Order: sequence, then C-alpha cells, then structure tokens
Amino acid sequence: MARDRRDSYYWQAKSDGYRSRASYKFKQINEKFEIVNKGDTIVDLGAAPGGWLQIAKELSGGRIVGVDLQRIVPIDGVDTIKGDITAERTIKKIIKLVGEEGADVVICDAAPNLSGNWSLDHARSIDLVTSALECAKIILKPKGHFVVKVFEGDMFKVFIDKVRNNFTYTRAYTPKASRSQSAEIYVVGKKFLTSPVRIGDEFEITIKKLGSGGDGAVVIEGFVVFVKNVEVGEHVRIKIEDVKPNFAFADVIERL
Repeated sequence: MARDRRDSYYWQAKSDGYRSRASYKFKQINEKFEIVNKGDTIVDLGAAPGGWLQIAKELSGGRIVGVDLQRIVPIDGVDTIKGDITAERTIKKIIKLVGEEGADVVICDAAPNLSGNWSLDHARSIDLVTSALECAKIILKPKGHFVVKVFEGDMFKVFIDKVRNNFTYTRAYTPKASRSQSAEIYVVGKKFLTSPVRIGDEFEITIKKLGSGGDGAVVIEGFVVFVKNVEVGEHVRIKIEDVKPNFAFADVIERL
C-alpha cells in the first residue's frame, strides 16, 4: 500500500473516483487500439474491484457485464455475475445478459494469486488467460475485440499465437500506467474470426477456377481461400498462411 500511495496513478484514481489505478491502463489501451465504440456490449472477466468496468461504461454507455469469483460492489448501469468463467453455468448467465448474438468486446485484467515463485506464477497466469480466451471465443460476436493481461515468460509466445489464430489483428502492448517493475503485458486481439479455417490448417483441394488477381480460388466449408501459384485443374495440398474475416490465403506445400 505504501508503494501505491506514492504512485501518481493511485492519487489520480482517487481524485477521478475510479476504484483502481488500473483504470488508466484500459484508457490508454483504448486510446491506442480503439477497442470500444459507443453502444458496445462489453464483458469484463475477473472484473473486481471494478476499475475497468467504470471505464467500459464511460467509453461505451451500452450493456456492461462484470464477472468475478468475488462479489463486485454495484456500479450504476453495470450488471455483475459472481461465478467462475470456466463453468458452463457462468457462461450461460453471461449469454443471458448480453444476448445470443454475443458481446462486442471481452476484456480481462485479472491476475492469479501470486506465490512469489515466478515459474509457478507465470504458469498460473497462462492458465487464467487461456480460460479467458476460451470464454471470449464463446461469447464474442464475429469481428469482436479482446484484451487480456498476461505475465511475460517462456509460455507467452504459445499464448499469443493462440490469440493470433483467432483474431485478424493481434498485438502485445504495455501501457504507460503499468508499473516499470511489472512483468505484465497486454495482448490485444481485434476482429474475432469465425471462419472454418485457421492458420496452419492443411487441405487437399483441386483448383477449379482462378480469381481476378490470378490466384486459385477455392471454397472450403463455404469460406473462400486464395491459393498462390496454381493453375486450373491442379490437385494440391495447401497450408493456410493468413486468415481474414471473409477470406484466407494459402500456399501450396505439395502438388499431388
């Protein structure tokens, strides 16, 4: 607490009426990445004490839902759920509040209980944020956005690759409001993908036509994939290299 009381963001939060200095982290993330639009439905996972909920309500003005294992002191215009985000009953409660079409934005500033053993704490962080990502994949609208706090460590790359595999745009970012000695970093995923293909997927296909740009164009489960350096009639194995909301790109890895 003594450290916090010497922190300018601590005093600014007190002055501005925010529940946490972390409120400014979300503000800074949003300023850089434009996560929230007016009227957005936002779900905050691990939301206690509610600093990010306050900012979410300010930025959106729409439906805001906070979820935590602990009770969240009420915030005007914000719905709260006391529950575990890995539990099906909690997911059902979230969907009941946001509607079947889902949320525009899912955010998570939660941290695991720290033991002081860095390897253990990093592993717990990865477990927590992976649960947040899996929850987001269930409740996000197509093209929705995701923001989550992660502790850096040897498993960080594996996690951010999972985010990249589910969003068109993914970045790691440390806002100014993060303490200089902190190992936290925020992962931002924009434009949630709901396509049937993912980066790294492989398929055997026959090229039946070329697109206007000269690439092969195939349809996989109703989704268009453009394939480079092929001719009509070729039977090839392809690997998905990039996925956009409405189409994907692939390279030939074997001609059959």
